[in-house]
Amino acid sequence: MRKKIQQSMILVITTTLLIAYAITTFVVYRQTISIIEDEIRQEADYICAAIDISGEAYLDQMDAVRKNTRVTLIDPQGNVRYDSKEDEVTLQNHKDRPEIQMAIEHGSGQDIRESDTLNQEMFYYAVRLKDGDILRVSRTVDTAFRTAIRVLPIMGLIAVVMLVFAWVLARWQVTRLIRPINQLDLEHPLDNEIYEELTPLLQRIDRQNKEKDAVANMRKEFSANVSHELKTPLTSISGYAEIMKDGLVKPEDMKLFSERIYNEARRLITLVEDIIKLSKLDEGDIEIAKEEVDLYQLTREICSRLAPQASQKKVHIEVTGEAVSCMGIRHILDEMIYNICENAIKYNKEGGSLSVWVGNTLQGKKVIVTDTGIGIPEDQKERIFERFYRVDKSHSKETGGTGLGLSIVKHGAMIHDARIKVESKVGKGTKMELIFSLPEKSSI
Repeated sequence: MRKKIQQSMILVITTTLLIAYAITTFVVYRQTISIIEDEIRQEADYICAAIDISGEAYLDQMDAVRKNTRVTLIDPQGNVRYDSKEDEVTLQNHKDRPEIQMAIEHGSGQDIRESDTLNQEMFYYAVRLKDGDILRVSRTVDTAFRTAIRVLPIMGLIAVVMLVFAWVLARWQVTRLIRPINQLDLEHPLDNEIYEELTPLLQRIDRQNKEKDAVANMRKEFSANVSHELKTPLTSISGYAEIMKDGLVKPEDMKLFSERIYNEARRLITLVEDIIKLSKLDEGDIEIAKEEVDLYQLTREICSRLAPQASQKKVHIEVTGEAVSCMGIRHILDEMIYNICENAIKYNKEGGSLSVWVGNTLQGKKVIVTDTGIGIPEDQKERIFERFYRVDKSHSKETGGTGLGLSIVKHGAMIHDARIKVESKVGKGTKMELIFSLPEKSSI
């Protein structure tokens, strides 16, 4: 960054100097040309006045003192009657020369062009005399270029001095500009008093810091919860196994203890499986190929798998609706609907009911799960999708819940751009909707 700023400053100054030199050269050249034009016009007027007084003989008298100026006398037909510097083009007809034509028509004329004989840029000025002849006075304008060139060494010296000064100034200025940036407190970015232009960047850093802190806290909480959840069944398994190992269990109680060890092991396996599923959803480690999935048929299959569990709690299951196709990842959709329906059975009242409706609505494709369970308090609706959060922790332990089911539902909904709507009243039941938004219509 330091080098880029220094290079930019030096480039700006160098460009400025080049532009200044070009402008200066142009101005000097134009001023020199203007001076030469004025001098030639004055000299032409002076010669015209002298010819009117002394006649053409004056031209011969002026040859001795005339060095840089060329004087030509031309008749109205363009023939040269006199030239102060005779050469091979002196005898040529001059009527087609621009300055001569303008002088014949308007009384005077001028032109700047390269001389055929001198190979130099010349300024020509012609004026019509009283007798109709044309007096032309010309002088080289190469002196204008020489004057401009003479400015070059001075401008070069100025450029060197300015570039050295610019380099020193750039180093000092860049150090002064970068110092506050190097001293930024990135842990508390909004506490820095620095350039206004950096405010959006500091705000983004602050947001990222907060997001990282939130993620770190979530991971800590997740790790603590995982450790606790894993420790509980392992402790139970270890305790029952130790009692059995020490021979403290009566033969008739062996089946009961084995069943408890089995249930705790199953709970541990379910917990590990849910953690793995959630981890894959977090990391995006899932099959991303989507396919057409019939939500109604999938829901019927899920409810069939849950029928034994519902029968055990004497919960009546009813599936209604219509065939609805949805582009999605089948096994994730299966997990989402399964977890919602399983919770509706686990936390239902004995002899309660579970109804599932699948179909199209104006809002999109919906899967609506309604139960007559224990319900969710209003202040806890937003928290039920947090990992390991349980509305009724004691009841969850009894039903073998891991507290990860609705977190899996939430992540699956994000993958499918779906929304989750929850309506619940404590003691009366819960209604949970999965809403798969309609695809946006492409504009023609």
